[in-house]
Amino acid sequence: MVLLVVDTQQMITNNKLYNFEVFEERVKCLIEVARINNLEVIYVRHDDGPDCELTKGKEGFEIYEGFAPLDGEKIFDKTVNSSFKGTGLLEYLKDKGEDNIIVVGLQTDYCMDATIKCGFEHGFNMIVPEYTNSTFDNDFMSGEKTYKYYNQYMWNKRYAKCVSFEDAMEMVGL
Repeated sequence: MVLLVVDTQQMITNNKLYNFEVFEERVKCLIEVARINNLEVIYVRHDDGPDCELTKGKEGFEIYEGFAPLDGEKIFDKTVNSSFKGTGLLEYLKDKGEDNIIVVGLQTDYCMDATIKCGFEHGFNMIVPEYTNSTFDNDFMSGEKTYKYYNQYMWNKRYAKCVSFEDAMEMVGL
């Protein structure tokens, strides 16, 4: 089992996200407990390209300080929504023989959705702890409605196992 932290970059990890304080607290807690119990923590960063704000070398690209990787923890960079396409993550996890991925991060309706569905298609057991992903309001749905739609309706029992935070903490070894 690994803990996959998706796109929690400085530019987009802020209090405009739905339920930010709970999201921040729970992701920090999972990372800390995973490390204590020698569960590998893997990060993914999104790069929109050189003419965009969210790109390597620009302010805001690096992982949010509250979730910052330790020296030696793997970071995979991507240019599309899925964490698996062209990043080396898929091959890395397959080589390690991993089957179970606890996935947390941003944004629910973009990169989290693509990562969960693609992980499922590649044969991984995708596990989504409650309130460990978030997103912003958009023209069609509030961040809250988006969160509930994906976590309670779209992913659970289709592409992922959506679990309580307490169950996730047990999985990482608390």
